[in-house]
Amino acid sequence: MQSHARIVIVGGGIMGVGLLYHLAEAGETDVLLIEKGELTSGSTWHAAGQCPSLVGNYNLAKIHHPGNTLYPRLEALTGQAVSWHGCGGIRLARTRDDLDWFNYMQGIADNVGFRMQIIGPDEIRSIVPYLELDGVVAGAWTLDDGHADPAGLTFAMAKGATNMGTTIVRHNRVVDINPTPSGEWEVVTEKGTVLAEMVVNAAGVFARKVAQMVGMDLPICNIEHHYLVTGTVPEFQASDSEMPVIRDPYAHVYMRQEQKSGLIGVYEKSDLVEAWSARGGLPDWTSDSELFPEDLERIYAHLERAMQRLPLLENAGIKRVVNGAIPHSADGPPLLGPAGGLPNFWMACGSSFGIAQGAGCGKYLAQWMLEGDSEINMTAFDPRRFGPYTNEAYMKAKGFLDYQLPYTTPLPSEEFPVARNCRLSPLHERLESQGAAFTQTNGWERPKWFAIDGEQEQYSFRHNNVFNRVREECLAVRDRVGIQDMSAFAKFEVTGPDAERFLNRVFANRMAQRDGGIVLAHLLSAQGRIQAEMTITRLAEDHFYLLSAAFSEFRDMDILTQSVQAGEHVHIRNITDDRGVLVVAGPQSRNLLQELTDSSLDSDSFPWLNARDIEIANIPVRALRVNYVGELGWELHPLSSDMGALYDRIADKGHKHGLSNYGLNAMNSLRMEKAYHGFGSELTNELTMPEAGISRFFQGRKSDFVGKQATLELLERGLEWRIVYFSMTQTDSDVRGGEPVFSGSDCIGVTTSGGWGHRCDTALGFAYVPAAYAAPESRFDVGLLGDRIEAQLLSEPLYDPENNRLRA
Repeated sequence: MQSHARIVIVGGGIMGVGLLYHLAEAGETDVLLIEKGELTSGSTWHAAGQCPSLVGNYNLAKIHHPGNTLYPRLEALTGQAVSWHGCGGIRLARTRDDLDWFNYMQGIADNVGFRMQIIGPDEIRSIVPYLELDGVVAGAWTLDDGHADPAGLTFAMAKGATNMGTTIVRHNRVVDINPTPSGEWEVVTEKGTVLAEMVVNAAGVFARKVAQMVGMDLPICNIEHHYLVTGTVPEFQASDSEMPVIRDPYAHVYMRQEQKSGLIGVYEKSDLVEAWSARGGLPDWTSDSELFPEDLERIYAHLERAMQRLPLLENAGIKRVVNGAIPHSADGPPLLGPAGGLPNFWMACGSSFGIAQGAGCGKYLAQWMLEGDSEINMTAFDPRRFGPYTNEAYMKAKGFLDYQLPYTTPLPSEEFPVARNCRLSPLHERLESQGAAFTQTNGWERPKWFAIDGEQEQYSFRHNNVFNRVREECLAVRDRVGIQDMSAFAKFEVTGPDAERFLNRVFANRMAQRDGGIVLAHLLSAQGRIQAEMTITRLAEDHFYLLSAAFSEFRDMDILTQSVQAGEHVHIRNITDDRGVLVVAGPQSRNLLQELTDSSLDSDSFPWLNARDIEIANIPVRALRVNYVGELGWELHPLSSDMGALYDRIADKGHKHGLSNYGLNAMNSLRMEKAYHGFGSELTNELTMPEAGISRFFQGRKSDFVGKQATLELLERGLEWRIVYFSMTQTDSDVRGGEPVFSGSDCIGVTTSGGWGHRCDTALGFAYVPAAYAAPESRFDVGLLGDRIEAQLLSEPLYDPENNRLRA
């Protein structure tokens, strides 16, 4: 076996081989894939081979799409049979919520490029005449779906990859992985040791065992999953065409043909079983092609409903039962990208739909590894979206939940009561007692909105019972004063004699020149793509305070620490848990806070975009005159231990000023009216700063910094794409991101985020469109739940475009 390789992939299932194929296709052939048994012998070999297009969101649909375009061509490309069955699929709808989701997904189909039609019961019956349709109101017919032999697909991509020059070593167990002082990895195997520049964990159900070799663990739960194959079905035998794959939320199953037999796969809603539970959910490292004893009693209720839906399977008998392990990540999407804290160690694992996702994951991860960026937004797949709070109990609870959801319609903002309260603000109990409804971000519980008298949200794609409560919170901020707990903000300190030089080298904006100055700055890749957005406060010549989004805490810490060059005297510390954050904003905010401090808060003494260490109610506070809602206000950053006392004193004085709590839903409404971009939506690795419309934060005349040259070259070539800001006519639903943008009958772009602006009483959104459509006179429509809504392009924030209220 060779002793050196640029890239070593550990794992020969469809995820590892899919990556190998796409690395080779991109021209990188110095790649070694090591498989401990035969290819596919983990969980790939026993998979049912489904390749659906209909998935929960826009970027995940982009992951699925490459498989459905590559797999039908693989046999011709490689000479290896894959048994592709392009039969399409029909998912059944039983409720208005199901139908709203279908319409949302129709917009994603328009953008991603897969064929989809929403059809009624009569048309479903014409396609599948033997289907019982009691309770069915519609179907989502995805014509490019199919299924294939998982082993055939894997061996075909393996053959294609080796034909292009890569290497596969089978029957060779990896026994250890060690970092070297040079930054490379030493991969120790039964057949020798390989020195690699990069290592990829693509070990499927064994991924946690591989991660543990390098001192980490992964939020993945392996779960037993049944499917069964029936005897011959006469109706299938007599038919010249193949039935589409049926996905039924009533039975919580998928059903399809397997040659002339039937196949039923069950996602049970209760009594789930963790695979290898006696060993903590981890397989034996010597295990290959392992199945578990069947337990039909556990899935009987689902099978009974499946037979009701497709009665022709009832008398076919059972020919074969497969009960094998499939991995589920803690939130559904795979772990795809760098491992936090381990330079040049990558993840391609945690996929519960590995057959459908193997090609897309391989394609986009290969781009990221070789070019520094992927062409799609990878935020939701980045392994660094999780932190140390993901213990065994969290992994199992979240993994089980994900397993239960494939045929449950994903409703906007819906929350589930599992693995909660992992990270709590010091104010959690206070806010909960005042009606806070919480959402979870990176383990943190964060208030979304505040209920009255125990009201519960009625989740919907349309304006619901929360709409007016959020409106009241927004108007309180506009007319009086609001208070928001933002303690989940990621917080970092960068110190040392080279701190300023380091930050100027890695960020596109110039650091403030005076103590107390605040700038908004962006980390870019070498290609000029946006990696992170942070608010940076200069506290002293060698001391800077950085704030970023809660969900990107561990990713941003990883990027910062890996950006330090040899010889730079810089110390970076994650202090997220050390300090809390209270935002106090609104026209009465100065009057309220002035009653609690001897420090002058007038604009001459404390101007906008400045920070001071002051005392509020005799409590030391780092006060920043900045906020994300576009009103006069401050962010107050006390020590976490002082948060409760600070909140109580502000709340006590705030009654006479009309103080009101507000949550994330209101913040989103308020930021939309100010045209503030959101990181992860408008600001992603898909875009450069000029394309995102934030060139004012790009200091091109500054000395060299990461991404500068690529950005200047883009400006010289001219922009092809732009983020635009728009309003819409009255609608009972809001843009959420992923909706199509149309010019006539042509789909020209995609929305990135949106919401209702309650101060201005209109619907607002951002979209990613060709640069020609960014001109003021441009007109386009947005596809929203099956309707085309005319959009009006806005050239400036709808609310307070001159920032008079911020500067008041």
